[in-house]
Amino acid sequence: MKYTYPAVFRPEEKGYSIFFPDVCMGGTQGDDITVGLEMAHDFLAGAMLMMEDDEQEIPKPSDIVSLELKNGEFASFVSVDTAEHRRKNETRAVKKTLSIPSWLNAKAEAANINFSHTLQKALKEELQIAN
Repeated sequence: MKYTYPAVFRPEEKGYSIFFPDVCMGGTQGDDITVGLEMAHDFLAGAMLMMEDDEQEIPKPSDIVSLELKNGEFASFVSVDTAEHRRKNETRAVKKTLSIPSWLNAKAEAANINFSHTLQKALKEELQIAN
């Protein structure tokens, strides 16, 4: 599901504190605007995922021009796609069945090769995924 909400950025001595008037789950902060936007995105994604998982009612986003901002504050829209966020951050293991020649299996077992680790490493290399 895709969501877009206004975030309020409040300048602090170092960076910004950030909160979403429509999402009553606290807020986040960033040392500069770039980190602040990244943190706002992560915070909103996490909050929306929690609401979805708990089957809570999703609040309607406020109109950004109706927000009452204090001196120095500014508002910016932040958008998240919870389905995409789930795909990128899902860490549960998935069991796969595969076939390799018996001679290769014997050599790999003799060398104490971790099949799961080796396959993951090879797939990431093949897909050009860092880390």
